[in-house]
Amino acid sequence: MNTRNSTTTGRAAQAPIPLSTILALDLGTTTGWALRAHDGLITSGTVSFRPRRFDGGGMRYLRFTNWLTEIDRLSGPIEAIWFEEVRRHAGTDAAHVYGGLMATLTAWAELRGVPYEGVAVGTIKKHATGKGNANKQAMIEAARARGFSPADDNEADAIAILMWAIETRGGMA
Repeated sequence: MNTRNSTTTGRAAQAPIPLSTILALDLGTTTGWALRAHDGLITSGTVSFRPRRFDGGGMRYLRFTNWLTEIDRLSGPIEAIWFEEVRRHAGTDAAHVYGGLMATLTAWAELRGVPYEGVAVGTIKKHATGKGNANKQAMIEAARARGFSPADDNEADAIAILMWAIETRGGMA
């Protein structure tokens, strides 16, 4: 599993926002993630769930489950999860991967009693850039303007989801 980190200073996710450990995800073969720990430290990065040469069809999802468990063990307990809720994909393969990751995520969260919620793509983009249809570069630039150094648009999207969750108290503000 390739993981890259960078550090800077079903159910609605209605866990407490202030000083709780929350995880934001941009689900995909290369998943962007951002985590605000209970001490307020924000870390972010990407992790690849690309299948390996001899992997069976479910290995990507088992690796995702193991990754979630490890994040929870090292930084948690995770008290809420927000993820980018995609309604339309450009390709069938991307839609299948997203659906599998989302099913894995929601089952993992349900099993542990962790609240989770999807956030519409347009909502995230509008909060980050002021435009609901912002392109990938605009999302990267918005993350950089906030003092982050995202490696790609996946990490920038995860940062934007996390900032939205914190600043709007999960859409409640």
